[in-house]
Amino acid sequence: MNNHDLPVAIIGGGPVGLSAAAHLKKSNQPFILFETGSQIGANILKWGHVRLFSPWEYNIDKAAETLLREAQLPIPNKADVPYGKELIEDYLKPLANLPGIKKHIHLNSKVISIGRSGLDKMKDAKRAELPFSIQVIENGKFKLYEAKAVIDASGTLQSPNPVGSGGIFALGEVDNRAQIYYGMPDINEANEDKYANKTTLVVGGGHSAIGTILALNDLIHKYPNTKIHWVLRKKQVSDVYGGQEADKFKARGALGIQIEILVNSGAIEIHTPVYIHEIEKNKDQLAIKGLKHKDTFVLEGIDEIISNTGSRPDFNFLREIRFDSDAALESVPKLANLIDPNIHSCGTVRPHGEAELRQKEKDFYIVGMKSYGRAPTFLMTTGYEQIRSIVAFMNGDFESAKRVELNLPETGVCSSGISRAIKETEVKVKTSCAATCGV
Repeated sequence: MNNHDLPVAIIGGGPVGLSAAAHLKKSNQPFILFETGSQIGANILKWGHVRLFSPWEYNIDKAAETLLREAQLPIPNKADVPYGKELIEDYLKPLANLPGIKKHIHLNSKVISIGRSGLDKMKDAKRAELPFSIQVIENGKFKLYEAKAVIDASGTLQSPNPVGSGGIFALGEVDNRAQIYYGMPDINEANEDKYANKTTLVVGGGHSAIGTILALNDLIHKYPNTKIHWVLRKKQVSDVYGGQEADKFKARGALGIQIEILVNSGAIEIHTPVYIHEIEKNKDQLAIKGLKHKDTFVLEGIDEIISNTGSRPDFNFLREIRFDSDAALESVPKLANLIDPNIHSCGTVRPHGEAELRQKEKDFYIVGMKSYGRAPTFLMTTGYEQIRSIVAFMNGDFESAKRVELNLPETGVCSSGISRAIKETEVKVKTSCAATCGV
């Protein structure tokens, strides 16, 4: 068997991984997809109760839509804004169950290493001509696969950033994980008892933190002894309000409006800028220690911590692959200047494709949220464009690979001095998901 007959290996069974499956199926390219979880979209299940910012228009890949229509399956209303669980049930599962896709999906399959067959990372001899060797723990058993190309769409949600400042775990953070939740818990249903009439600290300055705080605030109406503390590293809380009315994703803009009203009401204890260095247990409660304006900061009496500090890529299984990542963002290097939050205040990122994602290791690509590293601006529709361009390149359609076939919505935030109209009445919005949810 020559390399041409081998499949393209896709790592990850989320929206971007399944987009790759759809494009490869549509172009009659063989593929194999590995998903760590027991079902497609396993990471999304963690925030299935959360509504996305973006309507279906931005969440359905065009090649996938074509395949679904050919199978006479229903397509969600493009104007509706789905919850995470609807993204799975109404789109990802029907797509994954198509006959030409389902048989190539391997669930409960954790990729532990990728390299070139018979070579370690140091060896050059005919490297580009050799197939990729993929080691997998599949349903508890070791298996070895070969592939002609690899698309790593494994995401970052499984690797949350720590609560501790400086990108490292605070002293005592690991020991007290039983009282720390990384992500957006289902506060008003599945985990109501965990947070009701408790004092909860939310850490983070993005949309996930805002959504978490709004959900906790809803709990106060039913359980009035519920208390909320909010720790941010930003200099001022107003930095999180976003584009508000100017944001073309109205659900995202409304979050900024709603949190500004809540902050102004004084219902939340806000601590900023705070850098957490230690989490200490005192009986059943936690004490948070660190610095605020270079002075000692101590916050006691915390029952639960919810960390919304973002996530980072896992490169462990790529140790034998020749790839580059930006030193600061851990993104694909050519994307860094497009997405670096230290440079850009805009959340809108210019579309890009195969040329920007190309790595030193021939036929290896990092895509989706993982291609953005630690940057918080990823949209699913951007990942779909990445895949379209890469598969076009694999098919030898180099002109199509170079084209940009994507229009992105504006966030309405392009300078720190943007004016904001302050709403007099509360805007009723369901908790919405941040970019960390892969929106």
